[in-house]
Amino acid sequence: MGAEEPPVPVPVLSPLPLLLAAATAALLGYYWARVPRRPLLAAGPRLRAFLEQRCPAVGETFYPTPWCFEGRLQTVLGALLWARPPVSYRSEAIRAPDGGQLILDWAEDADSNWHPDPRACPTVLLIPGLTGSSQAAYLLRLVHRASRAGYRSVVLNHRGCWGEELLGGEDRTPRTFCASNTEDLEMAIAHIKRRYPQAPLLAVGVSLGGMQVLNYLGRRGWAAGLAAAMALCPSWDPDASAASLEQPLNDLLFNQRLAASLRCLISRHRAAIGEKVDVEHVLQARTIREFDERYTAQAFGYRSCREYYQAASPVRWLHRVRVPVLCLNASDDPFSPLHAIPVEAARHLPHVALLVTAHGGHLGFLEGLCPRPGSYMERLFAQFISAVFEHREELQ
Repeated sequence: MGAEEPPVPVPVLSPLPLLLAAATAALLGYYWARVPRRPLLAAGPRLRAFLEQRCPAVGETFYPTPWCFEGRLQTVLGALLWARPPVSYRSEAIRAPDGGQLILDWAEDADSNWHPDPRACPTVLLIPGLTGSSQAAYLLRLVHRASRAGYRSVVLNHRGCWGEELLGGEDRTPRTFCASNTEDLEMAIAHIKRRYPQAPLLAVGVSLGGMQVLNYLGRRGWAAGLAAAMALCPSWDPDASAASLEQPLNDLLFNQRLAASLRCLISRHRAAIGEKVDVEHVLQARTIREFDERYTAQAFGYRSCREYYQAASPVRWLHRVRVPVLCLNASDDPFSPLHAIPVEAARHLPHVALLVTAHGGHLGFLEGLCPRPGSYMERLFAQFISAVFEHREELQ
């Protein structure tokens, strides 16, 4: 008998590729079944009709990037993925009545010089978010969009965030900024309108800047001096926002990092604010709520952080808004929880429109399988400012 042949080895298939394929199929199935949604638009009938006709994005299904549609991922990657478009600024310093200094950065772009009468060229005033300035990536992209559309852009920098020294009068302590204080915004608008009295002006606030714009509109009513306004990812209830950011993962990803940025701001200006504020106590704050309790409330004359949050909430002013304003929020924004967004109130207000997407995070709004240049937020911004400037007679 011949020698027996050795058995042929049976290949063992690794379960990992099968598991990955199953997980991918499950994720895609969930995505297509649950994720793409048309945004919720809450507005009075006339403003709603204007937006539906002139801003196609409000009625489009939003397809967030399938591999990062969750709100926190959208927030983080939205801040990291996009390149910073080149924008040149010309800075202008304005002295405030309290002795402080405001820095306006005017975008210098050839695309905005085509207007037949530069004095009447529509102007977009942008207000950054917390600790933001004209150099923030999200703001550079908005300025770039406005310039490409042929409009003039100017950024109001928050005090102390541009790199300048905080200044104050002889008997006044220098201050920074907060969501409830709209004095700097009011001064900037008045200055721009004096400089370009024939040019329509539109204000766009981002995050905390959006809160300032909404509070300004409510306080000024018919005298706001704006053709329209926009608030991108504003916080409607600062107390609810602080509670959301204090959740463990949000605290690690966002709260502690923002508190660190605020501490750096205070540390940089300790010589200017140290006389009436316990800087060392402020520098021990580890959350935004602690910072607001130790610095913001005290610096702006509130008895407590809770009182400041009540004063800063834009909801209390909405019924007094008399300028058309479009507000964009995402349901999964870790900075502004859905239950705090005043959707029902907006349905009965003639000058306020609330657009709420199912996903998008905070200033994320990435869309497409491979996120394409320009987010949903940027497209909406470009459509809205063009609609207002080109068809503003329909809003009057």
